Amino acid sequence: SNSSHPTNRPKLTDSYTEDTWMKLRDAVSAIQNSTSIRYNLEELYQAVENLCSYKVSPVLYKQLRQVCEDHVQAQIHQFREYPSSSLDSLSFLKRMNRCWQDHCSQTIMIRSIFLFLDRTYILQNSLLPSIWDTGLELFRTHIVSDGAVQSRTVEGILEQIERERNGETVDRSLLRSLLGMLSDLQVYKDSFEQRFLTETNRLYAAEGQRLMQERDVPEYLHHVARRLEEENDRVISYLDQSTQKPLITTVEKQLLGEHMNAILQKGLWMLLDENRVCELMLLYELLNKVKGGLTALLQAWRDYIKSFGGEIVSSPEKDKEMVQELLDFKDKMDHVTQRCFQRNDTFINAMKEAFESFINKRPNKPAELIAKYVDSKLRAGNKEATEEELERILDKIMIIFRFIHGKDVFEAFYKKDLAKRLLVGKSASVDAEKSMLSKLKHECGAAFTSKLEGMFKDMELSKDIMIQFKQYMQNQSDPSNIELTVNILTMGYWPSYTPMDVHLPTEMVKLQEVFKVFYLGKHSGRKLQWQPTLGHAVLKTEFKEGKKELQVSLFQTLVLLMFNESDECSVEEIRAATGIEDGELKRTLQSLACGKARVLNKMPRGKDVEDADRFHFNSDFRHKLFRIKINQIQMKETVEEQVSTTERVFQDRQYQIDAAVVRIMKMRKTLSHNLLVSELYNQLKFPVKPADLKKRIESLIDRDYMERDKENPNQYHYVA
Repeated sequence: SNSSHPTNRPKLTDSYTEDTWMKLRDAVSAIQNSTSIRYNLEELYQAVENLCSYKVSPVLYKQLRQVCEDHVQAQIHQFREYPSSSLDSLSFLKRMNRCWQDHCSQTIMIRSIFLFLDRTYILQNSLLPSIWDTGLELFRTHIVSDGAVQSRTVEGILEQIERERNGETVDRSLLRSLLGMLSDLQVYKDSFEQRFLTETNRLYAAEGQRLMQERDVPEYLHHVARRLEEENDRVISYLDQSTQKPLITTVEKQLLGEHMNAILQKGLWMLLDENRVCELMLLYELLNKVKGGLTALLQAWRDYIKSFGGEIVSSPEKDKEMVQELLDFKDKMDHVTQRCFQRNDTFINAMKEAFESFINKRPNKPAELIAKYVDSKLRAGNKEATEEELERILDKIMIIFRFIHGKDVFEAFYKKDLAKRLLVGKSASVDAEKSMLSKLKHECGAAFTSKLEGMFKDMELSKDIMIQFKQYMQNQSDPSNIELTVNILTMGYWPSYTPMDVHLPTEMVKLQEVFKVFYLGKHSGRKLQWQPTLGHAVLKTEFKEGKKELQVSLFQTLVLLMFNESDECSVEEIRAATGIEDGELKRTLQSLACGKARVLNKMPRGKDVEDADRFHFNSDFRHKLFRIKINQIQMKETVEEQVSTTERVFQDRQYQIDAAVVRIMKMRKTLSHNLLVSELYNQLKFPVKPADLKKRIESLIDRDYMERDKENPNQYHYVA
């Protein structure tokens, strides 16, 4: 630096140094008092450079620091003497801000003149603060660290923030500048942040308590979200970035953490009942921010599903709607997990567990009703759904079906309904039937559906057999004028039907014999058992209006054929001639004489059939159709029928338990009671009580399949 201005360097004398310093001090003083500087800046810069070159830097630095310190010290009085009413707190803050802003711009100006000193001597002395840092240090020491002044500044700032929180408009740039000052002076954390967080805590603790009493949950949630947004905005606008985390944590703790259980107890069920998607989404987002929030929400959500679902399942008077309500409820809960709970797997699994728990609280009934619901959808009369919709409904049903423990109950009722659909030709679509079967097979394995598949096979084989039988009949010397169609049902596949002996007309009996000879000729060693309850026929009939065809059950056929012989018959005569059991006979007569298509007239008239009634053929019968289907009076599925289906399931379960015990014992030879029971639980596919298992084990011991150990009664041995 010595060589840069070799020509115009003045001779250094004490008087030169003194004069130069006076000149510089005047300039500093002019800057501090905001008056004009008498010298040009380049000249002043040069003067500093000259003094530094002549090794008087240490003195120069000291003198500069002293001048600055004297000036800053003089500033404190205006703040100490400031009136202390709260009205003046804002003007106090404004004055403090002006003082700070002036101090900064003065320090920058002074530094630009003394830049050479700053860049050489001060930079080389690591213990000395730069001119800018010296300025900060002086302001901190003499103004901001003054107890009264600091306390008043911080209180003023806190008061402004509180006003803003209460909805008033405040001067944000003033706050930004003052908090920036505290930050620059490195007193932000100690002087301001601690107090600010304490105040925030106090304010929101009181606000949370008050609003939880006054507002309903949706309103409260929106309020919390708005408060969090405001506080985040405060950080962006004027607080130090480092305050964000503790500030937001404080707000979340006081508005959410402290009231988490109250919010869930008071609001969750209502939000779910009313399907308030937005608020549920908000609830999830907010509780996700708080420690333990989602765990609490998860538990409350699980409880809600169990309670609401439990009501659907456990009210017998609502059995008719049960399955539809379950489907709707599942849809609704799926929607909530998708839209509101961000498809969180934990929530999806909790929902599945809750469904499984409540649906099995009432054993067997849901399984039975699901089977009936599927029947109602697969039956031919079901016009409400296209094939795609039907497929969708079946998929949804399978989800509910999955939750059920006693799937064998479903199978028993499903089989019974499927049999009706197949035998009466009442299936809406073979594709839908096959689709349902493949879903069941996929869900429960081939063993579960093997009998159901067998039923379909029987129907297809029967078609082939009938083609062969028709050809066989054409070669008979004595062709019959009745066309016979037979469905051959394999006993193990189909539900068991109670055999009923009725008196068939001779031509029917003869035709049955012909078929029997034909069939057994092809399949020797098989036994045919006719099921009159499932039979139906088409009768050609002449009325005054003309010829008609009647589509009727076998029992209706037997009754109507009697009127070929006589015009009028009593109930007793019909019973004797047909051999139909009493209840069945009365229902059959009712369908012919009291239904929509009355081909018989009953004397006396009335809805019910009594023993003394008499019937005669109604030759005046009219109908717009040529072929008329006369519906049987559908005996609503009787309680006995339901009970017998359920009992059959239980009987099957006993056999399965027995078989499993023998299988396990045969393999293990010796086993303790507890190990045997736990092994059984692994193998059995239906729910079973320990007491029931104990009974089956006792029964097997009685029948000598296994025995108790002589020494230890809890130990069993297999008996070969």
